[in-house]
Amino acid sequence: MSASADSTAVAAPAGPDTSGSGPASGGRHLGLALVVIAAAQLMVVLDATITNIALPAIQTDLGVSDANLAWIVNSYALAFGGLLLLGGKAGDLFGRRKMFQAGIAVFTLASLLGGLAPNESLLIAARILQGVGAALAAPSALALITTTFPAGKPRNTAMGVYAAMGGVGATVGLLLGGTLTDVLDWRWVFFVNIPIGLAVLAGTRTLVEAERHPGRLDVPGAITGTGGLIALVYGITRGGEHGWTNGLTLASFAAAAVLLVAFLVLQARITNPMMPLRLFKDRNRWGSYATMLFIGAGMFATFYFLTLYMQLILGYSPVKTGFAYLPFSFGMAVAAGVSSKLVAQLAPRVIAGPGLLVAAVGMFWFATLEPDSSYAGHLMPAMFVTALGLGMSFVPMTLGAVSGVSHEDTGIASALLNTAQQIGGALGLAVLSTLSTSAADDQLPEAAGSLYRGLATKDFALVAKAGDAVTHGYTVAFAAAAGMFLAGLLVTALAVNAGKQQHVEGAAPVHMG
Repeated sequence: MSASADSTAVAAPAGPDTSGSGPASGGRHLGLALVVIAAAQLMVVLDATITNIALPAIQTDLGVSDANLAWIVNSYALAFGGLLLLGGKAGDLFGRRKMFQAGIAVFTLASLLGGLAPNESLLIAARILQGVGAALAAPSALALITTTFPAGKPRNTAMGVYAAMGGVGATVGLLLGGTLTDVLDWRWVFFVNIPIGLAVLAGTRTLVEAERHPGRLDVPGAITGTGGLIALVYGITRGGEHGWTNGLTLASFAAAAVLLVAFLVLQARITNPMMPLRLFKDRNRWGSYATMLFIGAGMFATFYFLTLYMQLILGYSPVKTGFAYLPFSFGMAVAAGVSSKLVAQLAPRVIAGPGLLVAAVGMFWFATLEPDSSYAGHLMPAMFVTALGLGMSFVPMTLGAVSGVSHEDTGIASALLNTAQQIGGALGLAVLSTLSTSAADDQLPEAAGSLYRGLATKDFALVAKAGDAVTHGYTVAFAAAAGMFLAGLLVTALAVNAGKQQHVEGAAPVHMG
């Protein structure tokens, strides 16, 4: 069923449960189950922002190069986004509760390894492993809501709490990351996941297993798809550092092209594809995915470059940086709450379109930053405006992605939306960090390195000169991010033509952190 401009899009009902253990009815049991699922979502979302705040400290302690710093963020995003569909399929085949447990266990172990990492290579490897764990846990968590909570108010409440954890996790991550880095050490931004993960594992017995579906894992699809994306991001990153005609750069792009084409061919031909191409026949669905790709690209840049700007240019401590982000979290929560009510009255593009325009305005505001810009007069209002726009966009795009899909495809459709955001973020950050570095180095060769040397030696003349160049690089990245939001607006206007959505059963919220 496809949504049209004059019809209400309603997802297929959940269907009968044949697992032998339907949704639980005990209030206490449901309460514990909701805590378990919400805590898992909190941990996965918290990890993205908590690491951003610690980036400058990690770079100083481990001697991470400017080019590799983005990989601490991107390695997680690529593994998470690239394997989400495989994780969702594994849950269908082997049991969603089992995959949820496995994902949380892998994530917790990876957090321990990340906290103990002695160098950047092992830290990036731990981040990849965290992404694998998140990819196993996240889609199964969403599916377990429909099997554990009865349809109606209990399930809607659970979905609402799960979605709220996206905003709460982002806020907690920013504040906790700053506090832990300041008071203890950056390694504690990873260690903090361990008690949460162990508590979640202990509570998984309250979750009701779903029925399993026949089929098999699309391992070749996972290898070609994820490998192609990694090669593409590596090529973009290396091209900015070593030149676009560099042999390894060109080889990376060639490998990306071959692997991604092979991935699409496999998805079209095999019986149980990781990414069923039939989901892209509905224009509202592929329009929602494409829009979320652009949103992820611009949003990841916001956290990455703003964190570096506040700590390196303005001299904020990690904890001050975390508190400085509160207007962003507040604006996101307010706008998401408003848009969730508007979707029953207005078409998705009428909500998301203006939202993306507002987000682009906020990002252009960031593009006017100077090394001495004030927080109250510049950073805070720009954060709030950007967050308002993004918050207005998430709910309608989420509903557009899952409306009208059959029951067996709901999990994959939901995972694809999160995949689009994560992959968009990784690709966007690779492109924008390349643009930022090039723009800064045009003004001062090795600008970022000069800034670090000036800060270390207290050479304030060098700090001022390098700070001007680095800030210019950041503003170029913000301007490009604004362009990505406008590209998302264009896709929304041209492709998303669904009418207002009165009710969507089991709509999966997207990660907002």
